[in-house]
This record gives sequence, structure tokens and C-alpha cells, in this order.
Amino acid sequence: MAETARRIFRVRGAVQGVGFRPFVYRAATELGLRGAVWNDADGVVIDAEGAVPALETLARRIQDAPPPRALVESLRYEDALPAGLGPFAIRDSADRPPSSARVVADLATCEACLDEMRDPADRRFSYPFINCTDCGPRFSIVRDVPYDRARTTMSAFAMCAACASEYHDPASRRFHAQPNACPDCGPRAWMHGRDGADALAGAVEALRAGATVAVKGLGGFHLACDARNDDAVRELRRRKRRPDKPFAVMFPGLAALETEAELSPLEREALHGARRPIVLLRRRTGARLAPSVAPSLEEIGAFLPYTPLHHLLLGRFGGPLVMTSGNLSEEPIAAGNEEGLARLGGIADAFVLHDREIHMREDDSVARVLLGQERVLRRARGHVPEAIPIPGCPDAPDILAVGADLKNALCLVTGGAAVLSQHIGDLESYESQLFFDEVRANLERLFRVRPRMAAHDLHPGYHSTAIARRTGLPLVPVQHHHAHVASCLADNGRHDRVIGVAWDGTGYGPDGSVWGGEILVADLVGFERVAFIRPVPMAGGDAAAREPWRMALAHLLEAGLPVDRVAQPGRTVVAAMIRERVNTVPTSSAGRLFDALASILGLRHVNTYEGQAAIELEAASSGEDVEPYPLPVEGQLPLVLDPRPLVRAVAQDLDRGAPPAVAGARIHETLAAAIAEACTRIRGRTGLGKVALSGGCFQNRLLTVRAWDRLCAAGFEVLLHARVPPNDGGIALGQAAVAAWRSAR
Repeated sequence: MAETARRIFRVRGAVQGVGFRPFVYRAATELGLRGAVWNDADGVVIDAEGAVPALETLARRIQDAPPPRALVESLRYEDALPAGLGPFAIRDSADRPPSSARVVADLATCEACLDEMRDPADRRFSYPFINCTDCGPRFSIVRDVPYDRARTTMSAFAMCAACASEYHDPASRRFHAQPNACPDCGPRAWMHGRDGADALAGAVEALRAGATVAVKGLGGFHLACDARNDDAVRELRRRKRRPDKPFAVMFPGLAALETEAELSPLEREALHGARRPIVLLRRRTGARLAPSVAPSLEEIGAFLPYTPLHHLLLGRFGGPLVMTSGNLSEEPIAAGNEEGLARLGGIADAFVLHDREIHMREDDSVARVLLGQERVLRRARGHVPEAIPIPGCPDAPDILAVGADLKNALCLVTGGAAVLSQHIGDLESYESQLFFDEVRANLERLFRVRPRMAAHDLHPGYHSTAIARRTGLPLVPVQHHHAHVASCLADNGRHDRVIGVAWDGTGYGPDGSVWGGEILVADLVGFERVAFIRPVPMAGGDAAAREPWRMALAHLLEAGLPVDRVAQPGRTVVAAMIRERVNTVPTSSAGRLFDALASILGLRHVNTYEGQAAIELEAASSGEDVEPYPLPVEGQLPLVLDPRPLVRAVAQDLDRGAPPAVAGARIHETLAAAIAEACTRIRGRTGLGKVALSGGCFQNRLLTVRAWDRLCAAGFEVLLHARVPPNDGGIALGQAAVAAWRSAR
């Protein structure tokens, strides 16, 4: 007879809200074990008694084959005295202050639920809030942990007898599914002003007539219109005050999407996975989408339905819809019914509302597949609040990192792991600052974080810096580009010393100038600036970021070229400012160099959204193999990358009649070659063979691929971002990692 023992297992990780307790119940029952499983503040506890081989088998199943959406970070057990436990059961959660329980991100509707929703004989036929333990809302509805219905916004809906039966049935796919509901007892959707009518039928009628419809979804409102109706798209742009920035498009399914965009197997996987991000895809020749969906670009941001409501709406409409965030430009997404009606009333012609409260608003995530991997460009729904371990620093104290001012996200460190928030936006707006406070309070409550320090950017004028000061906590200032490199290291689980290429638009340098074309030798404690792009005067401060022609003037003048290549009002005055160094600040910015070259090529002189000139330069560039222009890497450490010969060569090429597509390709090849040459020379002085690429410029597919190719050919190990954006949306993670390591010294 097998020896009987009792073991108390403690499972940590993303194990609440993913069907973990039902999984344990079924496994334990099958193995003949007695006892119970329950959620506690730190994860899941299993008190199991039975034969030792059965206990060992249970442990192996937990580690090797957990539920699909679960993430087991650790499994530990302690022996206890046998107590004659009763039949295995699921207990209510232990209600004590949480510390490390992981809240799960929102999940796309699973195929099993979709099959039921499409079955006329099923009681949930066409129900827009169908879900089960494998799918549905999580983070957006959770008020507190442990994760139980009473601590979610579903507490407002009492389960009917049929739903309660499923909830308590171990054989059901909805066994302990906290958002479980049906048309008889759960949330409902309606069209504002037409209560009692078919909300989806009304929405489809309006969309086909060219209207804009505000649709309340999982993390907030979308603004929807017919993506093939150019007049409708243009009108939405006018109302939303978004003249050029691309709109995301939701397609009914992969078949419809493949008529508009080229898809690789990895892109299909990203589109159809549980996270369902917006994925940047190359548009097919002859695509039928309205030209104004993504003006001047060869890529579209496409995604598939991820809630039952989206599936029903897109299925009935029968074609692609623009599905852009429900906000005015740079404001947080609207979430509540009254808020949506108030804030979007001047944009939308009709509203589809529902009565399931959104506790935590969140935008859609954005990603692209690059160099064989899905890489996040905006981190929100589907990713947050997944934790990222701080590499090599398991005993880090609780930390708040406030991030940057643009593309802001904040980060909290607890238990040696970083929780990077959803995309918050640009902190210049008061609404975004309120959203920052809302996000911080929510994450601190969910993870029971009590920050002991606040990490922030060096820039004294950042709103985020002011937020850090107002906390009253000890401050840890982290230079912007060091934070970029540290973010890339943490994203890759590394803490060793690397050559970090941090190229972006703007970052405050310790010397008071505007950095942005930096190469550092860095780890998670400190850095040394070992190379940079030769600075030029930036005229008018932030105006230069909005008006690339100003940077074109600066680079033309520095290169000894006439300024008449830039035919813009105010050219004479700005040129004088640059010559006399009046109201200018020196900048080494790679982002501003991209802006200048786009203006010199005649592609874009005024930006209507951040990075527009650089994005359009990449879009205009051919994919041909081309020779680089000259861009000397001069001196000893710190090296100086001199763009003057590049600017002169571009001007000469244009004068000879070279098309912008070829000149653009050569520009990208030039910058990639300069990165590789500089890193090779730095390796010769330092012995370092690893390069981390970070900063907003590495959202550029062409630059990233060409730099990767050249660095790999030179024998470097190259680290890129994957889980965290390379842009300022990842800055807070870098700040947090640096603060954690400095605190441990």
C-alpha cells in the first residue's frame, strides 16, 4: 500500500482568473487526493492528502501542463501531518492583505465560446458578453484581489440558476469562471436613445450610412466607421482632430484581412492569439481600404475582434471597420457610459453602450513582427498587468517609476518584479495626469505596493518629474537614454554591461543639452557616453519637433549648404536664429536628424503627430540594396558621428535626380552602417560584444533590420525589445530597474 502524506503547495504567478483552481480540482480528484484548493493573497494554495506518488504527479502537472493562460512562477510545498481531509473541494478565497498575487490580463474570446455564440440552439446565442474560464475580461473588471466575482464589476449581476449550476460544476468549462453570465442574468448592450431595439442592427445601419458609432468595448470606447468609405473616414478625422495619424482597422477575420494585407505565419499567430493586439502589416497593392485610413504609408494597423460584441458587430457589418480609441487626440480613452456620451458627443453620431462597468480603462496594444518575433510598440490590453522580473535583483524594495512625459506608462516594483502599466499617454494634458493617478492607485492596491522611492527622468521640466517630487519619497534620478538601455536589458532578462545604442527624439542630457543620438556603455547601475551624433542647433525648442523644416535648416547650415532648399514661411528668421545661436539649444538627436532629412527630401515639413516625418521617410524608402552615404565616425571615446557629409551627399544625390525612395533607402543604410562602425570601435576599446538597441528610432523597421544585419555580421550579440516598447513607453521599466540595482548596492 502506497505511503500516505499531506502536502501544502503554494503556487505563485498568473494563476488567478485562468481556471487554475478547477484544473487543480480535476487533477486532484482524478489522482484520488483529498483536501482543498483556494486563492490567497499571493496566488493559489493547495492542501492535498493522499498517496505520495499521486502528490508528486500533481506537482508535475502543475509545473508542466497548467491551464493555457496560466503562468506558474514558482511552486513550493511543505509537509504537514495527515488529518483525514475530506473529498477534494474548491474553497472560497483567503481574505487577507494581498502581496504578490498576479492579476491576469484581459483575454480574447475563445473558440468554444464563439461556437456557442453562433449556435441558434444555444442559450447564449448572439450574447455579446459570453465568456468562460479560458477567456473574457480580467484586468479591466478587477477591483481587488484575490480574484473572485465579489471583487469585480460583475458583482452587480447575480447569476441565474443555470449559470450558477455551471459555476459549481467541475465538469463545466465555466467552473469558477468569475465573469460567467447569460442573457437572463448578465450585462446587456443597447443603442443610446433606442432602448429596446437591436443595438447591433442599429449600429450596422448607421455605419453603412457613413456614420461614426461610439462602441463601448472591453477597456473603453472605440470610434468606428466604415473603413472603405473615404468620406466617413475623413469626417472622423475632422471631428477627432487627427488629420494624418493612421487609424487602426478591425477585420471580421483573417480571410477578410488577407485581401488587404500581406501576412506571414508569425503575423497570423499574433493576430489570432489571446492578446489580439493591433499588428502593423504591409498593405497589398490594390487594397480597397479608404486611402485616408493611413495616409502616405504602406503599412496598416490591423486587428481582429477580441470580444463577443466585436465579433457580432463585425460579423453583421460584413467588412472592415476603423476602430480607433474613443478620445480626442492625446486624451485618455473614455470608459464609462456618461463619460463617453459627454466626451464623444461631438464626434459620434450614435452610441452602443453596455452596463458592465469598466474599472480600469486600457487602450489596445500595438505590435509588429520583426526579425522572427512579435514586438510590442504600445503595451496595454492583453499584456497588462503581467510582471517582468528585475534581472539579478530579487530583493528589490517597492519602487515607483514615473516614466517619461510622452507615451507615458508608470512602473511599480514589488517582490523583485516590475509591473509596467498600460499606455497612459502624453502627460501634457490634465486628463492624462488624472489617468496617471488613477492607474497608480489601482496598481498599488492590486499589488499592495508601498513605494519606498520614486525613480524619474533627469528633465527638471517634465510633468512626470513634478509627480515624483510630489510623492515626498526619496528620489532616484535616471538619465533618459540610460533608462532606454536599462529597459532593453530588463526586457531581455539581462543585467550585464553592454554597448547601448539609444536613438530617439529628445532626452535631457546631464550637460543640459538635448540628447538623442547616443551610444552608451551601460549596465543597470550606471553608464558612460561613448559616442553621439554631432550636435546642431535646435531652433525654437519643441517647435523643432513639430516643424521638421527647422531641423533641415540647421543641418543644411551646418553642412555649408544654402537654405533655399526649404521653402517655408519664417525661413529667414529661423536661419538667423541658428546662425546667431539665439533661442536655440544644441541637440544630438537622431530623431531630429530623420526629421531634417525627410524635409530635405521634400516629404514632410510639418508634423501633425509625433514622429510623422521619420515614419513617412521610412515608408517612402525602397527596399533595394543600396550603398550608404558617407557618415564619418571620428575621434577617440567619445566618438562623434558627423552628419554633415551625409547631408551634403543627400543634397547632391537629389540634384542629380535621385528619387526620394532611393535616397531614403541610402539614408537608412548610412545610419545602420554608422551604428555598426561605432560599436565595432567601442568593442575594440572595451571588449564588449553585446549591443542593446533602444529608443523610438528603433520602431523603424528598416533601420532596425539593417542595423541588426550589420551588427550580427560584425559578430555582435544584439538585444532588441519584445515585451516592452523601445519608445518612451518602456522608459519607466528602465528607471525601475536602475533604481532597484542602485538600492541594492
